[in-house]
Amino acid sequence: MSFQLPELKYAKDALEPHIDAKTMEIHHDKHHAGYTSKLNAAIEGTDLEGKTIENILINLDMTNKAVRNNGGGFYNHSLFWDVMSPDGGGEPTGELAEAINAAFGSFEAFKDKFSSAAGTQFGSGWAWLCVHEGGKVEVCSTPNQDNPLMPEVGCGGTPILGIDVWEHAYYLKYQNQRPAYIDAFFNVINWQEVSSRYAQNK
Repeated sequence: MSFQLPELKYAKDALEPHIDAKTMEIHHDKHHAGYTSKLNAAIEGTDLEGKTIENILINLDMTNKAVRNNGGGFYNHSLFWDVMSPDGGGEPTGELAEAINAAFGSFEAFKDKFSSAAGTQFGSGWAWLCVHEGGKVEVCSTPNQDNPLMPEVGCGGTPILGIDVWEHAYYLKYQNQRPAYIDAFFNVINWQEVSSRYAQNK
């Protein structure tokens, strides 16, 4: 079975003013759709057909650029849409809040670390909050469409929050002001979804 472009759980203008509707339209309907179709083409007729995207990425041959780039693009964006919400913002609670405080000292310290990882990622890429077995959390960044599920990306763990810092994610609204986009992202984070992913993967 081929991979399908996931539907957004909210309208394309629902994250305004933080993320504009035109960016959402292009990002989801063009970029994510492109990664989806190219991933399907890359795995067609191979032993990767029928496997979950997580299984493909965890066991990835990193020299397979078509699956690496498009599989990463498919997975990363699927997570990205789900960890945002029109009702987002604020701070996490419960076990996730405790894990963040244990790892970083405070939510503000986590926010600074995550924003720095996103802001200093050279060129295109992503910043992540990952959970390791046992519940410890870590912030890291990866280039291009790489993610922490892939072998030897220097991060590890399961991503539970990610921000896309490719220019197509923010350039229409923020131009070259990546830090302003990163700051705005915190207003739409769906902490309930992130907490759920933490609980499932710790």
